[in-house]
Amino acid sequence: MRIDDAPAQATPYEMIGGEETVAKLVNAFYDRVAKHPKLAPIFPDDFSEVRKKQFAFLTQFFGGPPLFAEQYGSPMLRRRHLPHPVTPSRAKAWLDCMEEALDEAGIQGDIRAFLWERLSITAHHMVNTHEGEEPY
Repeated sequence: MRIDDAPAQATPYEMIGGEETVAKLVNAFYDRVAKHPKLAPIFPDDFSEVRKKQFAFLTQFFGGPPLFAEQYGSPMLRRRHLPHPVTPSRAKAWLDCMEEALDEAGIQGDIRAFLWERLSITAHHMVNTHEGEEPY
């Protein structure tokens, strides 16, 4: 078989089930965030736009179509999160909600471990405020 004829390697996005699974993940995640005492205060009351942006971001982050870049420009995650007090305990709470959402979305095995590592690194990178400094 010629290299041009070889099947393309699947992206994490494809491996988890694409659009449908990312939508399940985002919805399961924000259902938890909306109820979380450490996270809810830094989010708007209406999660519609946040869900839409997270869906676009995770689609792109997991190797799917570049929806976020097409709709909102470069992710620049840390810069976009600077107006929000993200403490170490909020990063942990975010990850706790994401872990439960990964369960609900049925993402398991090696691909889950790979995504979890990337999500964990990203969550900790967003920390911009020491504990006790947030105004909430």
